[in-house]
Amino acid sequence: MRILRVPPPPRMARFHLPPPALPSPRLRGRGWRIWRGPRTWAGVDRRPPPVFRGRSSPATAAAAITSVGAQPGTATEPPPGSGADPGPYSRSSPCAMDWQPDEQGLQQVLQLLKDSQSPNTATQRIVQDKLKQLNQFPDFNNYLIFVLTRLKSEDEPTRSLSGLILKNNVKAHYQSFPPPVADFIKQECLNNIGDASSLIRATIGILITTIASKGELQMWPELLPQLCNLLNSEDYNTCEGAFGALQKICEDSSELLDSDALNRPLNIMIPKFLQFFKHCSPKIRSHAIACVNQFIMDRAQALMDNIDTFIEHLFALAVDDDPEVRKNVCRALVMLLEVRIDRLIPHMHSIIQYMLQRTQDHDENVALEACEFWLTLAEQPICKEVLASHLVQLIPILVKGMKYSEIDIILLKGDVEEDEAVPDSEQDIKPRFHKSRTVTLPHEAERPDGSEDAEDDDDDDALSDWNLRKCSAAALDVLANVFREELLPHLLPLLKDLLFHPEWVVKESGILVLGAIAEGCMQGMVPYLPELIPHLIQCLSDKKALVRSIACWTLSRYAHWVVSQPPDMHLKPLMTELLKRILDGNKRVQEAACSAFATLEEEACTELVPYLSYILDTLVFAFGKYQHKNLLILYDAIGTLADSVGHHLNQPEYIQKLMPPLIQKWNELKDEDKDLFPLLECLSSVATALQSGFLPYCEPVYQRCVTLVQKTLAQAMMYTQHPEQYEAPDKDFMIVALDLLSGLAEGLGGHVEQLVARSNIMTLLFQCMQDSMPEVRQSSFALLGDLTKACFIHVKPCIAEFMPILGTNLNPEFISVCNNATWAIGEICMQMGAEMQPYVQMVLNNLVEIINRPNTPKTLLENTGRLTSPSAIPAITIGRLGYVCPQEVAPMLQQFIRPWCTSLRNIRDNEEKDSAFRGICMMIGVNPGGVVQDFIFFCDAVASWVSPKDDLRDMFYKILHGFKDQVGEENWQQFSEQFPPLLKERLAAFYGV
Repeated sequence: MRILRVPPPPRMARFHLPPPALPSPRLRGRGWRIWRGPRTWAGVDRRPPPVFRGRSSPATAAAAITSVGAQPGTATEPPPGSGADPGPYSRSSPCAMDWQPDEQGLQQVLQLLKDSQSPNTATQRIVQDKLKQLNQFPDFNNYLIFVLTRLKSEDEPTRSLSGLILKNNVKAHYQSFPPPVADFIKQECLNNIGDASSLIRATIGILITTIASKGELQMWPELLPQLCNLLNSEDYNTCEGAFGALQKICEDSSELLDSDALNRPLNIMIPKFLQFFKHCSPKIRSHAIACVNQFIMDRAQALMDNIDTFIEHLFALAVDDDPEVRKNVCRALVMLLEVRIDRLIPHMHSIIQYMLQRTQDHDENVALEACEFWLTLAEQPICKEVLASHLVQLIPILVKGMKYSEIDIILLKGDVEEDEAVPDSEQDIKPRFHKSRTVTLPHEAERPDGSEDAEDDDDDDALSDWNLRKCSAAALDVLANVFREELLPHLLPLLKDLLFHPEWVVKESGILVLGAIAEGCMQGMVPYLPELIPHLIQCLSDKKALVRSIACWTLSRYAHWVVSQPPDMHLKPLMTELLKRILDGNKRVQEAACSAFATLEEEACTELVPYLSYILDTLVFAFGKYQHKNLLILYDAIGTLADSVGHHLNQPEYIQKLMPPLIQKWNELKDEDKDLFPLLECLSSVATALQSGFLPYCEPVYQRCVTLVQKTLAQAMMYTQHPEQYEAPDKDFMIVALDLLSGLAEGLGGHVEQLVARSNIMTLLFQCMQDSMPEVRQSSFALLGDLTKACFIHVKPCIAEFMPILGTNLNPEFISVCNNATWAIGEICMQMGAEMQPYVQMVLNNLVEIINRPNTPKTLLENTGRLTSPSAIPAITIGRLGYVCPQEVAPMLQQFIRPWCTSLRNIRDNEEKDSAFRGICMMIGVNPGGVVQDFIFFCDAVASWVSPKDDLRDMFYKILHGFKDQVGEENWQQFSEQFPPLLKERLAAFYGV
């Protein structure tokens, strides 16, 4: 809940804004975003920013241009007869407004600007070298602003490029500009913000906001008053240029504008902007809304004070003729829905009707902005109440929006059916980030919330821009999760027509609809799936590649249901057809099929074991068929298969099929090739699954991983010591190497001992555990835990050094690091036994604090379900600490027993749970009073066991009967009346209480 501040007493405003002038003649301007492009104009922002270091007199930059072929360091000498003072910036710096360029130098700068627009790489290199030399002279920036603002005879791209190069210089080195240069640039910007060219006005606006972002809003006190005054100009160009600059400042400096540092100029600016909502020019109206929109999400007080006026003005513009205005109105309403829904509720019916119209707007940008409304509304508690009566209108609109547009099909090359032989371009391959190894408990009752949704993107990844199709599908997905089966009466009649439509593009949209509702409407769809799944499997053979690819995705969304049926009914036909599609002639279908098969692998697990030979034949054949991008996805499918079938993969026949192509790829890739990331992840899973079957391959793989870690650490050290000479290393190489070492340790077990003995991995691990990057520490602690289990003989000598590091990483702000450190401590406990005693106090208090964080159910009766608690790993480690050192841990029993029990009641029977419960029983033996107040939670945790080992069952029996005997039969009866019926039945059946 936002705490409203008491407004400060009124202050004297720093500037006064006169009332607006009469509206200018009606002009139909272009949309406000049209000129934002130059902020990232191709060929400018991607270059390294030019560097400025030296000082010179106004003429020396021109001299440098004419002597650009001279040796480095000689450019500072002025030419004979130039009259320039060779000393610092000039002994008597002229007033900024007096500066005039040298004509010869100006022509050279213009030629340089024209050359820089050449597509020729060699020319570009020459230009870059010249720019580096010229940037030794501060007055070169004067030339750049002069070309931008004064040379109106030059073509617009050249003038704009001059401004963008200047913007890069400002971004990199503005603090070292001499005051006269900085003043000249600022004056020229303000004097020319009304240039006749919209491109030049936009470039000047970018330059202004870049200067402002360098801390100059405080140091340029006249900027905001002058821009706001220029809004009153009767000249359209001046008003539009000033608004463009203000909009960029609002985007880049929104928090500062609402701060005391500037005396809260928003108190004047917001009412000012609101006046222009009624301006005759649509572009000005659009600017005004866009400026105010920047302050909605931060709930700027000046806007909150004018919120009703703002909403009233938005409603007045709802049916504006201009699409940019309508788009900004929709954007404002979407944000207000999130932060000030209280002000929209009285008008909600009308707003929904308006958004239904706008989601069908003929301008797709407006329709996309309006479609966001349904995504946001679905997150609001009132969604069901306010939207239920509108579903009959909304659902057909969303479904219609899910059809590919003609532009989409062109961009996706939808008419190209076979492209498998076409090599991927570098743009096809997204940057890939390795996900560090996270320790999870292998038998948790359910997945953590959201874990399975991370990769549930729809099929058209290559069409990476967020578009109406994707937004409509996402909206239908979230609404299906809100309304569940109530959505189906509105959908099923539409689906029947779509799925069997003769036009492929319509049928494709129907398959996407079916996939979008899979999660939310699963229960209601179950009666129809026996008929629909075979139809979808049939669609995998459709003649259109886009139909085949979306069928892959939708079938993956129903994989859980498919696996729940008898294997021959749906699993076998689906698996067979997906494997065919993995070898499809179309790259998009290959990608979709590979991803869908990975999902099927996760769901089916060991159900796939009978088909492993066929599966491996297909995946290995794909190695020789796939281009670069899909090869990376293939690694994931193989790794997921290994995770899913585990040790069943450890058969000579399977190893002989799988390992040669993987090792071939491994040998082909260099240490600095980022394709190592997915291959290392894949090999980590394979090594874990193959166990001893990986032994013939383990030594070179192990040594390369150690080398990768060592190289990265060395590069990091060199960068830390000499950042100006060395680049920062990509630590993902180290992270994936640590994770593969974990996989080797887990898979090979004791066999890894000799490899560890012959390497310096423990020394490297000590460094990695202290790395500044959380993901490196996360993977380090996972490896430490796996080495502790596999070859503790090499870990034990390091325990005294390792334990303090583990203790300092028990910080829940970095939850995955904390979890892995906690798990490693638990594994060390089991190996150290009573020798753990000196380290208990080093970690116990932090563990107790973590387990008491407010993320577990507060009372047993509030939660009788089976939710997965994030405190499970800390609980197991506390139990293990108590198992080996009960005397040290038991005194704190009362501080953690309740959250401990509620965490571990959700974990299925396994070795970790066994050792933790033995620990809690031993601690209760030492300190029985610590459990008395929360004994009901202990009873529930005991009842969560399905089949504890006999000696553990005896421990439970003694504690339960000991408590019952101590309180007496009558008190026990009263106490047990609190138990939920299922708990009472289980305790009576298993323990006779």
